[in-house]
Amino acid sequence: MQSILIKDTTREERIRIVNQSLQVCGQTCEFCNGCDNLGGGLVNSYFQPYIDGEKEISELNAAYHRGLVR
Repeated sequence: MQSILIKDTTREERIRIVNQSLQVCGQTCEFCNGCDNLGGGLVNSYFQPYIDGEKEISELNAAYHRGLVR
């Protein structure tokens, strides 16, 4: 498995990683509530700090699970 760490990826690769992971069900994310994002806006915007190389996915997921993100 290839590393998904910021230091090991380009911005384009991070975009692809996020898009592929969000579309694991085979559908687009637009108008989807499949990730329990009821009324939470676009899910992929949540991962923008990862795409921009500011925070690792693990940091974003940890914040979400600690209830710091709504």
